[in-house]
Amino acid sequence: MLASSRGRGVTTRDVSLPVETDLDIVGARQKGRELAAEMGFSPGDATLVATAISELARNIILYAKRGHITLQALANSGSRGIAIVARDEGPGIPDVRRALEDGYSTSRSLGLGLPGVRRLMDEFEIESEVNRGTRVTVRKWRK
Repeated sequence: MLASSRGRGVTTRDVSLPVETDLDIVGARQKGRELAAEMGFSPGDATLVATAISELARNIILYAKRGHITLQALANSGSRGIAIVARDEGPGIPDVRRALEDGYSTSRSLGLGLPGVRRLMDEFEIESEVNRGTRVTVRKWRK
């Protein structure tokens, strides 16, 4: 299943980071914050980027055990942004629509989850296939 909102952007560079441990979450979060700062994002928006990365990486570990976070610097007609791609080859999400509902959790967590990530970012796409994995792509544009 694919869910999407507004898609634009030309990639100018990207960094792929493995996600298998809590330390990987911390590292990916820090790399995202550094990239946001380099691109001139406000401290508040850099925190939103870092939080989204943290939530997506936590989901990878929780549900798939391992995967990757890719950070991409974007430029499009004078706009600058960051794309975050979280991908895994885990069990997939049987009901993406339900997983995007506030309050729904299969892990009984209190985290933001996918609905929170969608609210934090400007663009959100998800593709998931049972027994094949999940790919979430989000973008934040510099204001």
